[in-house]
Amino acid sequence: MVLKMTEIAIVGGSGYTGGELIRILEKHPHVDIKYITSRKYADVPIEKVHPNIRDLNLIFQDLNPKELDVDVVFTATPHGASMKIVPEILETGAKVIDLSGDYRFKDMATYEKWYGMDHIAPLKAVYGLPEIYREDIKKADLVANPGCFPTGAILATLPLSKEKLVDNVIIDSKTGISGGGVTPAENFHFPNCSDNVIPYNLTSHRHMPEIQQELGLYSKIKVSFTPHLVPVIRGILTTSHSFLNIYDSSDIESKKEYLLNLYKKQYKNEPFVKVLENGEIPTLNAVRGSNFGHIGGFEIDENGRLVIISAIDNLVKGASGQAIHNMNLICGFKENEALESYGMRP
Repeated sequence: MVLKMTEIAIVGGSGYTGGELIRILEKHPHVDIKYITSRKYADVPIEKVHPNIRDLNLIFQDLNPKELDVDVVFTATPHGASMKIVPEILETGAKVIDLSGDYRFKDMATYEKWYGMDHIAPLKAVYGLPEIYREDIKKADLVANPGCFPTGAILATLPLSKEKLVDNVIIDSKTGISGGGVTPAENFHFPNCSDNVIPYNLTSHRHMPEIQQELGLYSKIKVSFTPHLVPVIRGILTTSHSFLNIYDSSDIESKKEYLLNLYKKQYKNEPFVKVLENGEIPTLNAVRGSNFGHIGGFEIDENGRLVIISAIDNLVKGASGQAIHNMNLICGFKENEALESYGMRP
């Protein structure tokens, strides 16, 4: 008996996230990549844009959304572009996993404030963080894939918010230059970013309200967030700083053990979240190229400050790998199908 393959389309397949979707999905045993679209590269073989991917006999096509006769569509399109095409794709009966920020917010006014544009097509979507919304994702027609920074930040802080252990959290994230996308920009020019660390959007990054939205579901926690660009290609290393409500300077070691066990309990059944023990600190080169997120540190200083570190690959767990995890849930596949590979080190 030959089982029907799930046909998928990637809209906006010429960027980094599009390339990662192709790279991973090509090895998925239950998926057939039917269309990869790009207006700029219409009729161009994909290896001319993604030279690491060969022998697939696929070309970029410039197609109308209504022409996408498939089961699942990944929209790897810029913010503001997805909202123009997602409603039409949904009308075809396909499930949509959107990698932009257009459908991540429950309140469209928040989106319009932080993204600086009117939302022309509000739709109900499930926030695509499987560690929180697994059951909802399975039934969803539209999944809003989380941002890369929020993925690392939420995973690093979620148990603290759920247990109401902190009132404020400061998120400090270091990201590789691929997070800026494939289009050249001054900050990502080699002489500017090499041998340099560049803080940006110090208090106004558009991912901050996304982190606040999800962590704020459990408590009145207040989130502060500042990103930094560092001279690596892939990865986000996030440091979560917070002051514990349960702090007792005479009992630090037991508090550390309590917190570690709290995180282990939260993520014990999560295939892609690894809680590191014995003070081990996550590193980028341990998760590079993988869909795994590592969480560790769990240090408390004499002032009651808790430091927790998370590491993810921004293009995989922070984008395309998480999108494929969501597809696996929607389609009833094994959650880790095509995503089992560990990180590339060195």
